[in-house]
Amino acid sequence: MHKFTVTITREIEADTAEEAALLMYQELSTGPIPDRYSVTDETKATTEVKLDREEADEFATIDHTADPGNW
Repeated sequence: MHKFTVTITREIEADTAEEAALLMYQELSTGPIPDRYSVTDETKATTEVKLDREEADEFATIDHTADPGNW
């Protein structure tokens, strides 16, 4: 299994870093789920990914931890 760093980029105006993080949390918990991500692999190669909403929703409904290939 490989390790990836997945990043969501949002420009947020705030007075402090903590406030910006709280505003991001608020946006993620109440707003639409983001579909654009920056994904960096173990070799530090970065790829921009835009998810297909329908495919992502279907993937999210499946328990992928039940797949023995994931153990």
